[in-house]
Amino acid sequence: MSARLGVGLIGLGRLGRVYARDLATRIAETRLVAVADPAAALAQEVAAEFDVAAHYADPLALFDDASVEAVVIVSPTHTHRELAVAAAARRMPTFCEKPPALALDEVAAMQDAIARAGIFFQMGFMRRFDAGYAAAKKQIEAGRIGAPLVFKSTSRDPFRPSLEYANPTSSGGMLIDMGIHDFDLARWFMGDVRSVATVGGTIAYPELATVGDIDNAVVSLVFASGKLGVVDLSRSGIYGYDIATEILGSEGTLRIGYLRETPVMLLTKNSVAHDTVPYFMERFRDAYTVQLQNFAQNVLQGRAAPITIEDGMEALRVGVAATRAHETGHTVAVADVKIASV
Repeated sequence: MSARLGVGLIGLGRLGRVYARDLATRIAETRLVAVADPAAALAQEVAAEFDVAAHYADPLALFDDASVEAVVIVSPTHTHRELAVAAAARRMPTFCEKPPALALDEVAAMQDAIARAGIFFQMGFMRRFDAGYAAAKKQIEAGRIGAPLVFKSTSRDPFRPSLEYANPTSSGGMLIDMGIHDFDLARWFMGDVRSVATVGGTIAYPELATVGDIDNAVVSLVFASGKLGVVDLSRSGIYGYDIATEILGSEGTLRIGYLRETPVMLLTKNSVAHDTVPYFMERFRDAYTVQLQNFAQNVLQGRAAPITIEDGMEALRVGVAATRAHETGHTVAVADVKIASV
């Protein structure tokens, strides 16, 4: 393996293009050697923009490119299983964006392929690489707030996604596609989740009901330790992109997140105002870069993945449990969310 990791990137949508930029120009440990997207013109365009030697319309063709030493998967979620299994068959180190897949059975197939091949596989949960969340984790480990007791997390988008994207058959629905970040953080900070209860509805954008999705939800969590948690999700945070987490401990509290994007406040008579975070690319711009750099360093230095396919599986399991809790109106034990088949 070369001193700089030769990376092939699959998926060139909004986030994929950002990853292309980072891998090609911002991360010292990587070389972007190939890109792939079913939109052939897009693949060619991105390759030209970042001086990438090879581009493919068939993502599977990228795996046979001799210059590709590792792959980054940022394609739609429903493609992850096929691509991860293909990477495992070629024993290629892999980074895969969240969610790992839309169904637990698909993730189980990915787990099996990864385990049999013994490849390096890292899940993409970028919030763990955000400076605030990373600092909070270190402070908890140092005992600064004593024992964590209550986890509270908020994720609010400033507008709804397209109906095509929101359709649960392609995204998994709001509780999985959006909530999986919060469920991963809940497990990271507090440990495994024992049970969930959910209230939710389509109360801001009635048109979302036509595809079977919701726009607001509150999920209560009980952890295996008996500690408590709550996650609130919204597609209607019209004031800005609002991501915040609070962890109440026996000796203090940590609050993570910010809403003011520019460090300027306007104070006039009877008014104090500031701008807000526009959207996820602005809020987590640095976390995305650090996450990919960490992946490359781990592969080059032979380090273990900090976020595994098992983490992806368990966060998805909580999301599925939350979805079932919303559909049934009953509390769902996470352990009862099982794999039907592999």
